[in-house]
Amino acid sequence: MIPRTFPPAPGWSPDGQRIKAEVDYGRGPEKTWVYGALRVRDGQEVTIAASSRNSVFYQQFLQKIEAADPVGDIYVVTDNPSSHNSLSTRTWLEDHPRIRHVFIPVGACWLNLQEGWWRIFRKAALAGQSFAGPAEIEHATRQATSQLNARARPWIWGRPAPPTRRLRRRYVYIL
Repeated sequence: MIPRTFPPAPGWSPDGQRIKAEVDYGRGPEKTWVYGALRVRDGQEVTIAASSRNSVFYQQFLQKIEAADPVGDIYVVTDNPSSHNSLSTRTWLEDHPRIRHVFIPVGACWLNLQEGWWRIFRKAALAGQSFAGPAEIEHATRQATSQLNARARPWIWGRPAPPTRRLRRRYVYIL
């Protein structure tokens, strides 16, 4: 098995442009996929590492989400790969009525709050690392998820309102 390396975390160049790291794609059976779900009300995350990106692993991931949040409805905001909308997944979802899918429009990933968390997760778990195999990636995933969950906070979409500025002096001009 060939060790897989991940590029360093992106930063900023001296001229103020964002440095973009090339995506390191590999071929062969040693790939590892990481599924993740973000509970925005408290910032807790659920992740699993999988050897394939198919309906079976996606349904296992949905089971883990359901176990992590045992009460109330669960809305899964997701993109559109075939494993999320396959016949077996739709059949599985019929048996789990608490879980509801909400598909984001194609090309509009910024509508998903999870994307911000993925950036933080990749920096914590994968950036600058070299992994000899899937077991090490799975370990790094578990470790980073537990560390990030330990300091989790509610996620808010958008920027906070700027603080109101208090004037120190008020000038009055008399004509």
